[in-house]
Amino acid sequence: MVFPRPPVRPGSPVRVRTTALAAVAALVALAGCGTGGGLESDGPTPTAVGPVRLWPELPPASDPPADYGETDTERVPGITVRNADVRTVDPVAVVRAEVAAHPDTYTGADGMYEETARAILACDTAPAACPVLSPYYRDLTGNGRDELIVGIRMPEQQVAVRVYLAERGGLTRVMSTVDQVISVELAGRDLIVRAASAGIPGYEYRTAWSWDERQHSMLPARDEIVPVRTPPDAPRGSGTGTPRPERTSQSTPEQTPARTSQSTPAPPPERTPEPTTERTP
Repeated sequence: MVFPRPPVRPGSPVRVRTTALAAVAALVALAGCGTGGGLESDGPTPTAVGPVRLWPELPPASDPPADYGETDTERVPGITVRNADVRTVDPVAVVRAEVAAHPDTYTGADGMYEETARAILACDTAPAACPVLSPYYRDLTGNGRDELIVGIRMPEQQVAVRVYLAERGGLTRVMSTVDQVISVELAGRDLIVRAASAGIPGYEYRTAWSWDERQHSMLPARDEIVPVRTPPDAPRGSGTGTPRPERTSQSTPEQTPARTSQSTPAPPPERTPEPTTERTP
């Protein structure tokens, strides 16, 4: 995003300094004329072209068409953070607390496949099958303290990415997204999620999540469709070495749930829900 410079009022210090600098430059140019190397022109300067508004008669929108819940945040129940240090909490316990607080929830920021929820609740007895990935820590909010970044493996090659902020002695989840992830990267204070694109071969989705102080949450500040990165040593025409699973808007056992943001995690495959007693930790 490019922010325009503020207008300069006539007679302001900026205008005076600019005039003075121009005069000095002119003197230097004249002084250099006596030497062997004079100033040379680089040619005509291209004319600046500003943005043109199309259909200016259209009235502004009064209401957004849908709320995707990018700014939804939630306090994680039952989790205490000592000295606002997220490294003191167990990421498995954090996700397990969310699963227990939202039993039989398959959509929204807390949505979870049944088999994923069962595996999370059984992480202590079956750690090899635990879908919670090793955590990462990074100051994404600029408050001088690290936030907790958690990944959760799900069926259909999907990964849930969640970010937790330590505040008021506990944890607040400030980001939740689910996608068919190619990679997750940290760039400064941005969390960049690369996801597969089945509809546009040779391209991928790339979303940069950034902290927004006004909303007190991580927002998808930049969402792009870009060409797939090809490894330098890959044979010509081989595309990318990373598999790109199909990405659809259906949620059947044969098809992959749609790409989702914080308010729309992947819906589960169609099946008869199991008794809720099995979801109780």
